[in-house]
Amino acid sequence: MSFGLDDVDLATLKDPAGIFELVEVVGNGTYGQVHKGRHNKTGQLAAIKIMDVTEDEEEEIRLEINVLRKYSNHRNIATYYGAFIKKGFPGQEDQLWLVMEFCGAGSITDLVKTSKNKTLKEEWIAFICREVLNGVSHLHQHRVIHRDIKGQNVLLTDNAEVKLVDFGVSAQLDRTIGRRNTFIGTPYWMAPEVIVCDEQPDATYDNRCDLWSIGITAIEMAESAPPLCDMHPMRALFLIPRSDPPRLKSKKAWSKRFHNFTHTCLLKDYHRRPTADQLLQHEFVRDMKSNERKIRIELKDFIDRMRKRRIDPEDDFTFSASDEEDDTQLARAIADDMGVRTGAESSTLRRNLTLMQGGSYNVDVPGLQAEPRRHSRHGSSSAQVSSAFCA
Repeated sequence: MSFGLDDVDLATLKDPAGIFELVEVVGNGTYGQVHKGRHNKTGQLAAIKIMDVTEDEEEEIRLEINVLRKYSNHRNIATYYGAFIKKGFPGQEDQLWLVMEFCGAGSITDLVKTSKNKTLKEEWIAFICREVLNGVSHLHQHRVIHRDIKGQNVLLTDNAEVKLVDFGVSAQLDRTIGRRNTFIGTPYWMAPEVIVCDEQPDATYDNRCDLWSIGITAIEMAESAPPLCDMHPMRALFLIPRSDPPRLKSKKAWSKRFHNFTHTCLLKDYHRRPTADQLLQHEFVRDMKSNERKIRIELKDFIDRMRKRRIDPEDDFTFSASDEEDDTQLARAIADDMGVRTGAESSTLRRNLTLMQGGSYNVDVPGLQAEPRRHSRHGSSSAQVSSAFCA
């Protein structure tokens, strides 16, 4: 399945004026800034990524839109709602507004930095890794590589649902060889084979580069930052392909299965690295299923406690991404705003999206946030978080 860039017609999109109100900036994504926005008709929240539509970046924007439009219909990927174009004044670029599911609890990076001792419980890490692997497996089944997995691009809803975001640097594998040879991503989480592509133009990699990034993200959740975070990004880029794979610092603090999981993710030879589906069978994530309900209750309780500590006048408007009635209302309202007809029989957000994405209209999609701009491709990306490499 190809991306079909010609299917995306930015000129047909409606103006967002009067449809959404921007509440506040919540982060930076690849090629754009991410806002918390409110849908005027329903009062519900959405994440809105705003990007200048420049000729140089139009292809990347279309790619991101296509990925979300085609593949966001998964419980571990932030859902795409729609896209709008705000026309610029003479001499100014038009702005693309990509509207997606708002994950009110923030990122995994936020979760770590607000937790006791700046570390997460091992059970929580296992649960989050499993959910990310489920989302990545879905992408890989469609031959899509995320290429920028890290704590800032893994978000939580108010109900402790785990969502992958930011497809601004994602890519679809070539169907014949199944490998890429482009250099992109965020340095500290980047797989060595991806970095080598910048040094050796003939080098390639495949979707298992995402598994390396998951291993680094697991260490980030355990130790509050990725390995080499105290170094300049360019120094990290030099060291990653030339050094032994990183390991958890403490042998005693973590179980053998957690150590083995990170070791397996971080096999330097990507040909030996397992696939996402194979990693889902690893005992670290497989054997926590019996505790899943308890873990989600703990996470939700922690999220609720963190919210109470904040003074946020918008808290009363926070909507739960798992509330099907609210989801359906917002999806239908946005579809109506875009001039898209949805059937009354669609009672859930997912069904509405199936109708919306069925090809009956030329709309485009938000990948979620990514890095600040094209010239900063190694910069940090976040959906609803800070944009620092390592805060």
